[in-house]
Amino acid sequence: MQKLLKLAPWAIAATAAWSLGFVYNVYYGGELSFLRGMYFEKISLAADVKASPRLLILGGSGAHHSLNSKVLEEKLGMPVLNMGLDGPVGLNVILPSILKAVRPGDIVLLIPEDLILLDKDGLLERSAPFGIAIGRPGLGGVPPQQLVETIWMQGVPSLRPITKSAVDLVEKGRFTGYYSDPLTERGDPTTVKYRQGKWWQWKINKSISPHAIKRIKQFRQEVEAKGATLVLSLPWVYASKDEKTLSNMEDITEKLSKIAPIVYDQSDYNLKTDSSLFADTHHHLVFEARKQRSEQLAQQLKPVINTATSEQ
Repeated sequence: MQKLLKLAPWAIAATAAWSLGFVYNVYYGGELSFLRGMYFEKISLAADVKASPRLLILGGSGAHHSLNSKVLEEKLGMPVLNMGLDGPVGLNVILPSILKAVRPGDIVLLIPEDLILLDKDGLLERSAPFGIAIGRPGLGGVPPQQLVETIWMQGVPSLRPITKSAVDLVEKGRFTGYYSDPLTERGDPTTVKYRQGKWWQWKINKSISPHAIKRIKQFRQEVEAKGATLVLSLPWVYASKDEKTLSNMEDITEKLSKIAPIVYDQSDYNLKTDSSLFADTHHHLVFEARKQRSEQLAQQLKPVINTATSEQ
């Protein structure tokens, strides 16, 4: 008993330290906390739009950082909400986390990046942490052991983000992160982050995984069960047009087209060779390119939306 009493202060201190780390990582200061905040803000923005039909845009950061919802609204004559999140959250978690926002009559546009399409099980490095952060631990079928390990690790912040947060607090008076910038009323990012290093053209070395096909098929059923319509699109990517990349994109497009209507530039599979269109990654666009992408996308979507709304 005396040994337990001697250990009690250490246990209390360890618990307190873990709790502080968890709060930092998940709720205030860590990168996950900003992703969590962005998610809940987008869900709230979607809930505030009562008009129907709406266009809900899903995907990773390649959706979040590549569109101008205002342009899409003007061209399509319907409310548009950018619900794009972060690719490493994974297909298994992105889809069910946004499904709750879907309402009857909605057009749900999924723009999956190759990171999402090629993944073999739909779970990536931020899948388990994101589910924990939004209060749905295990979302997407995260294995129990991985879930327990992830919960534990959320209470152990690493030195690098702690140091960055300390500098932010001193220099800016607040914590900042990749997803901490404000959003428009339609969920678009209000800033552009620019690449510091040299560009190279992305290559698509594999086709879509069987799991991604299965999960997107399931998502179509889930969307239609809510009285909405699923449409797919290829993202704009700064990429090579080598034979292997083009062959894989052709295969990806063919397989996606068997799941739901898909829109893209048929002349290049949305593979772009002008790096000035892109911001800090091969999937993120600068402001002017977001406008161009949205104008093209609206033109591609119009016939699909007209068909969908006439059938509802």
